[in-house]
Amino acid sequence: MKIKLQSRRRGIALIIVMIVIAILAVLAGNFAASMKVETMLARNASFDSEFEWLGRSGIEVARGVLSEVKDPYIALNQKWAGGLGDTNGAFSDADLHHFPVGDTGRFLDIEIEDQERYFNINVADEVILHQALTLIGVDAAQQPTIVDSILDWRDPDDNPHMSGTESSDYKSAPFLPHVAKNGPLDDLSELLLIRGIMEQPQIYSRAFASPGASMISRHSRLGASKFEEVAYETTMSDLFTTLSGRLININTASAKVLQLIPEIDENLANAIVSGPGGRNGPDGAPNTPDDTPFRGVQELGRVMPANPQALAMLSRFFGVQSLVFKVNVKVELGGMQRTYHAYLRRNSPRDIQMLCMDWD
Repeated sequence: MKIKLQSRRRGIALIIVMIVIAILAVLAGNFAASMKVETMLARNASFDSEFEWLGRSGIEVARGVLSEVKDPYIALNQKWAGGLGDTNGAFSDADLHHFPVGDTGRFLDIEIEDQERYFNINVADEVILHQALTLIGVDAAQQPTIVDSILDWRDPDDNPHMSGTESSDYKSAPFLPHVAKNGPLDDLSELLLIRGIMEQPQIYSRAFASPGASMISRHSRLGASKFEEVAYETTMSDLFTTLSGRLININTASAKVLQLIPEIDENLANAIVSGPGGRNGPDGAPNTPDDTPFRGVQELGRVMPANPQALAMLSRFFGVQSLVFKVNVKVELGGMQRTYHAYLRRNSPRDIQMLCMDWD
């Protein structure tokens, strides 16, 4: 009996020891994971300052590149956009996508994009918004709701347009109740809060479309079912911005953006971009030495019948200057990467101010 009792006690003791070892192993694992996280947080904190100054350095480089534009127009053959630009400038030989930071061995990836290549959605009227949705391929029956809801989002009152939506409707929404802005859009992503786009975010950006969705364009809308899931070849983020001047730059805007103006059809838009006499020059490719940018809206006569009245009308929508530029600076440090974003306003080559800056 004693032998059996002792073997039982030894068995129980062994189980207890194993349980204690398992508990200690779990505690040790949790401690190691916690220490790893703490170490990473400490390292990130130590890199914060260096990350920021590298990001700011890239933004200053962008300011320098923009200050070297001496032409009376902004175009894609200039250095900021990837062209050759001024061959005598301090940044003429610089590779903005692999820009060295002194002799540190570090490099920055700098991208500059003018915002006048888009239409400012805060000044887009009902006609422009309808034209945009038609270009995207949105069903005609859905367009009045989206257009009126955008107008209601921007206007200062709480009186809805005929098919629009104001705060009273948004407050009762089952998902993410909110109120109408009743002011201009500060960021284009606000469109995701507006009725019509809120239910179909793929109208705002292709990033929200399912991989297997049917691709819809202006020309393929007619054959699409209203019940199938769709993705849009062109989206609102391809056409609009919230921070720019009132005029579209004909030297940088895409053919799609040019077609936001009802008087510009697809053929004329393509002619402005890459046709004979167009801005891309004889080879039809942008950012090349043979580009022939427009020096003024009157030079659109190179690609369309010289009608003084029509050119005067287009001057209400088009220009050859860009005031606001978005700068993206990618910084790699210690195996980590951050992208800094800044908006610059170019009042003159000597007056380029930073409007805002953030990072992700």
